[in-house]
Amino acid sequence: MKITYDQESDTLTVIFADKPVAESDEDKPGVTLDYDSAGNLVSLEILDASRHVTAPTSIEYQIAQAGT
Repeated sequence: MKITYDQESDTLTVIFADKPVAESDEDKPGVTLDYDSAGNLVSLEILDASRHVTAPTSIEYQIAQAGT
């Protein structure tokens, strides 16, 4: 997984898989979901990220413990 934040365009992109995008869908205004040819989610993009995401320039990563 790769997460990028472009300050100039205020765009946050989360890439789940390094696969070609076959189809894109604007799920909600400013949120684009990209799918591969099999219909699997490849990435998501959030426009005007600083208005929708708390601290888009920082990332907290957690792995949930089994049974919690």
